[in-house]
Amino acid sequence: MPHRLLLRMLCWCALLGWIRPSPLPAQDTLRVGLAEAVQRALEHSPEIGQARADLAYAQARSRLARASRFLTEFQAQTAHAAAPGLIIPEDNTYPTDALYLNPDVRNDWDDLRPFNRVEISALQPLWTWGELGGNIRAAQQGVAVEAAAVAGTRRAVARRTAELYYNLLLTEALFRLTDQARDILDRARDEVQRLLDEGDPDVDDADLFQLQITEQEYRRRVVEVTQRRLTVRSALRRQLLLPDHVVVDADTSVLAPIAFTPDSLDTYLALALAHRDELAQARAGLAAREALVEVARSDYYPKLFLAASSAVTYTAGRYRQPNPYVGDPFRGRSARAGVGLRLKLNWPQVRARVQQAQAQRNEVAHQLEAARQLVQFQVEDAYRNLLIARAALQAQDEALRLSREWLRTEQINFDLDLGDTENLVDAARTNLELQATYYEAVRDYNVAVIRLLDAAGVLVDRLGNGTLVD
Repeated sequence: MPHRLLLRMLCWCALLGWIRPSPLPAQDTLRVGLAEAVQRALEHSPEIGQARADLAYAQARSRLARASRFLTEFQAQTAHAAAPGLIIPEDNTYPTDALYLNPDVRNDWDDLRPFNRVEISALQPLWTWGELGGNIRAAQQGVAVEAAAVAGTRRAVARRTAELYYNLLLTEALFRLTDQARDILDRARDEVQRLLDEGDPDVDDADLFQLQITEQEYRRRVVEVTQRRLTVRSALRRQLLLPDHVVVDADTSVLAPIAFTPDSLDTYLALALAHRDELAQARAGLAAREALVEVARSDYYPKLFLAASSAVTYTAGRYRQPNPYVGDPFRGRSARAGVGLRLKLNWPQVRARVQQAQAQRNEVAHQLEAARQLVQFQVEDAYRNLLIARAALQAQDEALRLSREWLRTEQINFDLDLGDTENLVDAARTNLELQATYYEAVRDYNVAVIRLLDAAGVLVDRLGNGTLVD
C-alpha cells in the first residue's frame, strides 16, 4: 500500500481517538453480567439503605399509632422528700388510726423522716369520633409512602447501574477498534522510514513532519482515552461498592442490541399507572391526608374516656387515718376511677386546624394529578425515543453492511491494480467510522430500552426475573 494511503489513514484514525491506551495495572477482576451488576447494586446501595431507614421509622410510627388504642396514657410517678414525724402526747388514749381526734397531736419538724409517694394513672379512650382510627390509618399510609420511596430508589439505582454497564460495553467495543489504528500507525512509521532510507522521491520532510505531528496527537489521545476508560470502570465499581483494587469487567465482550420487541404505547402507559412509585406515593399520601382531616374534625365532638389512678404515700413514724374527711398527707392510700368527657371549646382554632388539614389534602390531590400527567409524558417520551433509537440502529446496521461491501470491493480492485487509492482510503475510513457509530447506536438503543422499562415501572422486576430480553 502506498505511503500516502498509510499516512492519511493514520491521521484520521488518531483524530477519531481510536488509540490503544496503556495497559491497566494488575488488579483483581470481577466479571459481571447486567442482571448480576444490578442485583449487587441493589443489595449494597447506601441510597436504598437510607430509604429503608425512613421506612423503618414509618413502620415504628405506625406501631406507635396502633399501640395508642389501648391505655393511651399509662404512667407511674414517684416523689421523695423529707417529712416531719409526730409528737403524740403521753396521755393519748386514741388508737393510731384515729389520732386526728386528739387535738394535741403535732408535727415534729425536729425529727424528719423519709417521705415516699408512688402514683399510677391510666387513661383509656372509649369513643374519639375517629381520632384514633384516623391516626392509625394515616400512619399506615405513611408506611406505604416510604415503601414506595424505597421502590423508587431501587428503580433509580437499577437504571443507573444498567446505563453504566452499557457504557462499559461501549468503551470496550470502541477500544477493540484501536488494534486496527495501532496497526496502521506501525505500518505507516515503518513504510515512511523505509521510503526515506531508499530515497523515494515521493517522500519528503513534509511526510515526516506530518507523522510526527500525528504522533503528538496520538500521545494526547492516549491520556484522554485512558482516563475516560478508568472513569467508566471506576463509576461502575463505585456503584457496586467494590474495593478500589477490584476492576469491574463485563462478562461478555460483545455489545449487541437487546432482543426486545416493544408493545403498544397504551400497554406501557397502563403499566406505569399501575407500577410507578411516584403515583403509589401520591395515592398513599392522599389517603393519609384524608385520615388526618378526619382526625382534625374529631375535635368538634366530645371524647369519651375511662380514667383510673392509685397512689400510696408512706412516711415512717406516721399512721394512716382512714377517716374519709380527714387524712394524713404524709401517709395513706387512694384509688379512683371513672368515665369522663373531654371537649375542646376553642372552636376557631379547631376550625382553622380542619382547614389546614383540608388544604394539605388538596395539595396532595393536585400533586397526584400532576404526577400522573408527568408519568404518562415520561412513558410516551421514552417510547418514542426507543423508536428513534431503533430506527437509528437499523440505519447504522445497514450502513455498516454497505461499507463492508464497499471496502471489500475496493480491496479487490486495488489488489488487481484496478482501484483507486483515494477510494480505498475513503472506504477504510468510512468502515471504521461506521463501526464506532454502530456501537454507539447499539448502546443508545439498549439504554432506550432500559429507560422505557424504567418509565413503565417494571425495570427492576424484569431484571430480577430475567425477562428483560424477549
